[in-house]
Amino acid sequence: MLAVLSTATLTSCSNDFIETEFFQQVQQGPLNTIEEMDAFVKGQYLSMRNAAYYGCDFLMIGEARSNNMYSDFANGAGYYQTVASYSMTANDQYATNPYMEMYKVIAKANIVINNVPSGPLTWKASQDPTAIQTRANFLKGQSYASRALALFDLLRMFGQEYAGGTTGVVVPTVYDPEAKQARSTVAETRAQIEADFDKALSLMGAASSAATTNRTEMNVYTVKALMSRYYLYKGDFARVRTLVAEIVAGNKYSVIPAADFSASFSKPNSAVNSIFEIAVGSTNDLGTTSISNKLNLAPNGYGNMKVLPALRLSYIADDVRGSVISSANVLNGKYVNGFDNIHILRYEEVLLNGAEAELNGGSAATALTYYNLIQSKRGKATGALAPAAAVTLDMVATERQKELVGEGFGYWDLLRRNQPVIQRSSSGAAGTIRNVGNQLLTFPIPRTEINVPGTPVTPNPGFGA
Repeated sequence: MLAVLSTATLTSCSNDFIETEFFQQVQQGPLNTIEEMDAFVKGQYLSMRNAAYYGCDFLMIGEARSNNMYSDFANGAGYYQTVASYSMTANDQYATNPYMEMYKVIAKANIVINNVPSGPLTWKASQDPTAIQTRANFLKGQSYASRALALFDLLRMFGQEYAGGTTGVVVPTVYDPEAKQARSTVAETRAQIEADFDKALSLMGAASSAATTNRTEMNVYTVKALMSRYYLYKGDFARVRTLVAEIVAGNKYSVIPAADFSASFSKPNSAVNSIFEIAVGSTNDLGTTSISNKLNLAPNGYGNMKVLPALRLSYIADDVRGSVISSANVLNGKYVNGFDNIHILRYEEVLLNGAEAELNGGSAATALTYYNLIQSKRGKATGALAPAAAVTLDMVATERQKELVGEGFGYWDLLRRNQPVIQRSSSGAAGTIRNVGNQLLTFPIPRTEINVPGTPVTPNPGFGA
């Protein structure tokens, strides 16, 4: 499973996603053209787009155990019932399928990262060796960033950091379908993630205008934004402060205005707050497997994932974000179509990362500035909400809920802040409370992984067969 590589990912899925002239499987040999390298990079994004990963399930899993939303699995075709009820086993699809897609990303990234062409690289767009090498470095930089992101997501889901242990995940750095490799520790996994992010930055160089305009391809700002997320979860607030300050100073992105808040999620590759999004497009409509299908009611979806009433009622009347949540607790203003691009990184998240980091050893004034940049664009009627005179960590945490609900942050935010996790019924009623250290706060290593003959991969304790 760790080395699964689908040949299908190397073929064209649509003109707006991974159109390429490279239609071959070349796992056994070197990549000798920029077009071949580019195909493998786009294949990484294709695996991210899968419904089990950023296409839907990974994000909804992050909400099903949050204080933002709950899974109405009784009336929503049973989606995420085992996640919400903490009844997962090693055969659970919500563990197995994300695990597989995350390691597909890593496998494809490893092929690009370790590629040694048999001769000089060629590129139809240029014969300039410097231009060719610059593009090759940029593609390798994207692959390092993709591997870092996938390892970070694997660590959050399957590592034991919040479940009372020190075991991380398997960290393959080369593509070898025959390899059998044990899980690294949490510390070792983090070291690889950090090294990969740093390598991505060193290879990418300064971001060009074209790179920042194309939001469906990682650039140096994408990497810095992902790093701000990672280091926030690690608790390295000084690093977050530096990264956010650099992104803000770059002046490439801005908070989306209230009038465009909901529509921005349906704007492909053009919203001013979008730092990185996974391209979907009408040809690749995710349909019943999409985020929109889980959020919206029939006939547009199952309406499986609902906003908790307490969060819905916390918005003031003029807050545009409250207007996209119905009285039936349906979040019907984000991801309203199965073909909407998936917004992985928004500028608003980066500002909230920065505000929290500034309140942890930095400047309270800078934190207030970041916080009010969002407030200034969230007034439904007025265009702006009243600016805060001061900001606290609790205010930032609440703002993360209001701004990012439905985008997959809730569960992980609770864990990293050492907050209790409340199990909820299919009606959203509170039940069992689990604190950090509980074995069930991680996810089971898939049975298909631990049943491989001779594997050194160990299961997570606390799960049945």
